[in-house]
Amino acid sequence: MNISSRYSPNEIEEKWYQKWEDVGLFKSQPDDREAFTVLIPPPNVTGILHMGHMLNNTIQDVLIRKARHDGKNACWIPGTDHASIATEAKVVRKLRERGIKKSDIGRDEFLTHAWDWTDNYGGIILNQLKKLGASLNWERTAFTMDDVRYKAVIKAFIDLYNSGKLYRGLRMVNWDPEALTVLSNEEVLYKEENSKLYYINYQISGSDNYVTIATTRPETLLGDTAIAVHPDDERFEHLHNVKLIVPLINREVPVIFDEYVEKDFGTGALKVTPAHDPNDYELGKKHDLEVIDIFNDNATLSDKAGLYIGLDRFDARKAIVKALEENGQMLKMEDIQHNVGRSERTNAIVEPKLSLQWYVDMKSLAKPALEAVENGEIRFHPEKYVNTYKHWMTNIRDWCISRQLWWGQRIPAYYYEDKIYVADNQEAAYIQALKDFPQLDINDLKQDEDVLDTWFSSWLWPISVFNGFESREELDYYYPTSVLVTGWDIIFLWVARMIMAGYEWEGKKPFSDVYFTGMVRDKQRRKMSKSLGNSPDPLNLIEEYGADGVRFGMLSCSPAGGDLLFDTKLVENGRNFCNKIWNATRLIKGWEIDNNLTIPKENNLAREWINQRLNQIILNLNSNYKQFRISDCLMNLYSFIWNDVFSWYIEIIKPSYEQPIDAQSHKHAIELFETICILLHPFMPFITEEVYNILKEDRSPEDVCAKAIYPQAEEIIDKNLITDFELLQSIVSNVRDLRNKNQIKPKDKVDLIFESNNEIDSAMNRIGFSELIRKMAFANQITSTTDSSEIDGLVFISGKTKFFAIFDLEIDVEEELKKSKEELKYQTGFVTSVQKKLGNERFVNNAPEDVVSKEKKKLEDGLARIEALKVRIAQLEK
Repeated sequence: MNISSRYSPNEIEEKWYQKWEDVGLFKSQPDDREAFTVLIPPPNVTGILHMGHMLNNTIQDVLIRKARHDGKNACWIPGTDHASIATEAKVVRKLRERGIKKSDIGRDEFLTHAWDWTDNYGGIILNQLKKLGASLNWERTAFTMDDVRYKAVIKAFIDLYNSGKLYRGLRMVNWDPEALTVLSNEEVLYKEENSKLYYINYQISGSDNYVTIATTRPETLLGDTAIAVHPDDERFEHLHNVKLIVPLINREVPVIFDEYVEKDFGTGALKVTPAHDPNDYELGKKHDLEVIDIFNDNATLSDKAGLYIGLDRFDARKAIVKALEENGQMLKMEDIQHNVGRSERTNAIVEPKLSLQWYVDMKSLAKPALEAVENGEIRFHPEKYVNTYKHWMTNIRDWCISRQLWWGQRIPAYYYEDKIYVADNQEAAYIQALKDFPQLDINDLKQDEDVLDTWFSSWLWPISVFNGFESREELDYYYPTSVLVTGWDIIFLWVARMIMAGYEWEGKKPFSDVYFTGMVRDKQRRKMSKSLGNSPDPLNLIEEYGADGVRFGMLSCSPAGGDLLFDTKLVENGRNFCNKIWNATRLIKGWEIDNNLTIPKENNLAREWINQRLNQIILNLNSNYKQFRISDCLMNLYSFIWNDVFSWYIEIIKPSYEQPIDAQSHKHAIELFETICILLHPFMPFITEEVYNILKEDRSPEDVCAKAIYPQAEEIIDKNLITDFELLQSIVSNVRDLRNKNQIKPKDKVDLIFESNNEIDSAMNRIGFSELIRKMAFANQITSTTDSSEIDGLVFISGKTKFFAIFDLEIDVEEELKKSKEELKYQTGFVTSVQKKLGNERFVNNAPEDVVSKEKKKLEDGLARIEALKVRIAQLEK
């Protein structure tokens, strides 16, 4: 077979992705196999691929490809989220560029523009995932606003309303003045920001005296309707039955006494603005205060403010501060840091606002969802997020689900006078209304103008993707799904809510395992962002390094739940690994085979050893997969392939220059490479598929690596063989090290003499062992001795055994003595540290047995080395 001298990922990736689709590799329909189902966390429909998507979807693809190897019916469902706030903002911006206002064209025409936008730009991200090698079942692509998902959302709303778990209420909400919609608590991000604390004097009515209050929001004083102090605060005893005058607007307001006020915070006197602070609102209800809403929806001052009408809230703040200073009512200002809430979508500072909205009673849904995680029915990886989840679930607040937008599922609530009728269409609501108003005209029944929170569609995802609200056929087979891979930052927004929805509608968990990815950061630990310019374009990375190189780079340092510190060196390593695999494949396929040759002893030993190491690796992979240690799987496999297979096995069986190889060794090498391809395929699918195809010519179109059965490991491992081979590797490495240090040519022959002991004697009795040392260390004679006192040569220690390397060269006794003493000092320190560890009863009693055994072995080997070094030093000092 003519194999290209260079690995060209771009053409290979496109070729194989198309072939996988042609053979229906990604498709899934219910059958008699075990289902393994993964649902993609739906990205925004108008989004494009970023590094977080790359990491998340690579992990999902690893799991789904591994499931195919295991013979399961693997179903990975793609989809996108309609992203109400983000998409509507983009459409509004596009219309504005054309001189069109949303309010001028009406709901129906706006939705036409929104659907056009979605059709033109939506789904780009899904096509980009193909470049990554994502093996999604494209025929099942879902969209949270498509007909099936739309109906599911409406049905869920009606179900919750009819069961008393959903209600409409007047409450303080988080208002986004840029998106002009309410936000749930989980959509508000808080962080410490620089600000000022303003000390303002409020005059006592009928007096020249005043009370000083401290506030971070002087602009809201226009809505003040009381001043609050603690009833036990002696400083304010004189304020009973008096009123204070609000600066600038000269409104008289009462002083209220309430234990809510903290005496030690600020001045101890608190301005109360019930319309613009959640705590103030509760105080207002308790003390029957007037509520004055001074802001318009866009956070400009309303007519009720009385002053600075139409001015933006922050411009109004500057104007009010200036006026207070001019009037002598501003006592002082202090620089402070405090928590500021910003909209997750627009980054606008959120405004507390009193509003009539729809809410889900979350406490009525939380109990089974909390128990499922507490009792391990649903497993989190890493487990540390269980506590995060429990804290949120036990302190859960009702979910505000209405949004003041047009793009989304319109709330199926209809109003007439003070009555509410919830139904999936106007005709059904009208039938309900006729019972209360027999003469009602259907056109007088008005539907709610708002839409539902995007997350209200996303929380139904594990059910709605299988049309579970209408049909049981697929839901009964695929649900619950197998594993969810998502970012920890949406554990409340999405994960917890999906679990609650699962138990509410299906009475069981939506998935068995949740794998939380960390954040992708740069090597300076900064979050990747466009503004910092530290986020590479994923498609450019794929173009330069190949999809497998990028996948390797992403996975090589991304433990579950831990942040990935991205560096292009990681994907360079991935590309280099691809090249190494390619060149090794070219090497073994280029060997001439002689069917008349018998397998050499050293090749046979290498075959036995690499099979045992392969066995070990498969068992290790099985364990790591079970624990969702995906990065560990890849790196253990990488180390095995690079170090054991390429650096040792291939070098051992490689025939001499222009000489043929025996058929048995070559056959085993091909079989080993095929197995490696299958093991590595979930992580690096393209190069493994290409190599798998090269290894065996004339494969059928159906015979692809992606469908190959995963190798099974034998439970019993020949640990003695592995230990002996580690000794052999140490001997060869020490000889090579001596050559380098003494500038001896690699192929100059060396005689080796070793001091006889059980360890080396047992290994030397193994067929092929001495032959392998001769080949790999370019050794001539290998002999043993019981008395090394008269031997003059370069000394090294492998395992417990002292070796003498006899080269034809002068030995620098002083230099050799210096090195031996340095080594003795190091070994003595090493042994002391191990003895200290083994002398710790807590370690010996609590550490796993194999860990303690390894430490005891280290001590035994270390003591043997010290003894050999002492003997060597004595010889050199004669």
